[in-house]
Amino acid sequence: MSSTIPGQRRYVCMLCMHIYDEALGDPDSGLVPGTLWEDVPEDWCCPKCGAAKGYFEAEARFDSPSSP
Repeated sequence: MSSTIPGQRRYVCMLCMHIYDEALGDPDSGLVPGTLWEDVPEDWCCPKCGAAKGYFEAEARFDSPSSP
């Protein structure tokens, strides 16, 4: 189960499908939990495959349908 905080997003590496979750950050790279995507340095790379930040895309958000 994800610990994503409302308003925070997830980004998917289009090469290896690794997910960067703003709520979790990337502690191994020094990105603390809560680090927003725009605050991730441009020279940051995917920790799984080494792809540049530009290979990541925002994950589509699907809100749950509202009850009638």
